[in-house]
Amino acid sequence: MATFPSSWTVALAISLASLAVGPLIPIPASAETTPPHAARNKQVVSEAFNRWSAGGSAFFNETLAPDVVWTIAGSSPTSGTYRGREDFIARAVRPFVSRLRTPVRPTSRQIWADGEHVIIHWTGNAVALDGRPYHNDYVWIFRMRDGKAVEVTAFLDLVPYDAVLHRVPPPDTSGTQ
Repeated sequence: MATFPSSWTVALAISLASLAVGPLIPIPASAETTPPHAARNKQVVSEAFNRWSAGGSAFFNETLAPDVVWTIAGSSPTSGTYRGREDFIARAVRPFVSRLRTPVRPTSRQIWADGEHVIIHWTGNAVALDGRPYHNDYVWIFRMRDGKAVEVTAFLDLVPYDAVLHRVPPPDTSGTQ
């Protein structure tokens, strides 16, 4: 009849083996062990975001590569993929901000970096031209290359975003009334 080791013997053997060969399950990197490129990517996005929060208006030009692919996740008519910074600004940013009395002012809640990816969770507030407030929570996932975002996936509540687009007519820019 075979004898089996007691549970404490097995636990001791596993502990000693893990000391000899290291952990079998990878341990996530902490802030102290973040690779330099991840820390640099986080710094680039954080600094541009801070300038935007302080009143700047060049966030997209500072952060996005000219050939960025920006995807707004969801099933709204405004969700979809925009190819290139100018396409994104012309079809998603300008139509929205033209209907605002005050610019969207972001407040960062959290920012994370892992390799070439930076994730930012933020809240945006503004006032529409009709005087009604706009409030939204966002999560943007950037894939960075050479200090610029080359791909972005944006998550937001599209109901308040679309409400501004549908409720507030675009300003007349033709010069006639």
